[in-house]
Amino acid sequence: MGVDPAGCWVAVETDEGADRTVGFAISQNRGGLWFLATYGVLPSHQGQGIGKRLMDAALAHADGRPGIFSSSVHPGATRRYRLAGFSLHPQMRMVGVVDRSTLPAVDGLREGRADDFEWMDGLDQDLRVAGHGPDHGYMLDTLRLVVSRDRARPGYVYIDDRGRASLLAAAERETAQRLLWEALASAQGNTLVNCITTPNEWAVDVGLAAHLDIGQEGYIAVRDMPVPAPYLASGHFL
Repeated sequence: MGVDPAGCWVAVETDEGADRTVGFAISQNRGGLWFLATYGVLPSHQGQGIGKRLMDAALAHADGRPGIFSSSVHPGATRRYRLAGFSLHPQMRMVGVVDRSTLPAVDGLREGRADDFEWMDGLDQDLRVAGHGPDHGYMLDTLRLVVSRDRARPGYVYIDDRGRASLLAAAERETAQRLLWEALASAQGNTLVNCITTPNEWAVDVGLAAHLDIGQEGYIAVRDMPVPAPYLASGHFL
């Protein structure tokens, strides 16, 4: 929010002189791309037009940019997203304990550094209209970054402290699969691979090979752009 505060909105109810937050929308512009990081209205205040006003404010901040976000299956929210011109693409998820006997030997990767951000933003630009910019710095402070050493076949993955892929981008599917296998090799106990769309079935193939179970969860919503691939979106940074 400190980078692009104009995209952040709250709905406030005043009762007996005290303000109470009843809804919020956090959206961000990164170059030529807009994304919605999070959005919600208290159940007690849904159906009163608050969500529409928050979404209208967030979309106005997009100023015509292509947009992307991860959506729940809430019928009121999905209706609002579709009416705003977004295409809703169902997502899959893979869950379970990795069968470690299935882990392949993975080479061609190294630990990522801040001096990788420039080419990572170039890859992001190719896949999702714009780079992550300052979000990379935040993620590097809180997550492990692994990158492909081969600049002709670039890719990267952020891995959280439980060994889950938090954001993955690659120029081609073989690099994407190697990066995902690296994340699965770090998994501790039950793991999760999410935000898998149909153009990213390469991730399903890896998850099935690792003996994870497949299920469904929500949608990736996009407007004026294709679904990124090979790419596994971050829930908050998309």
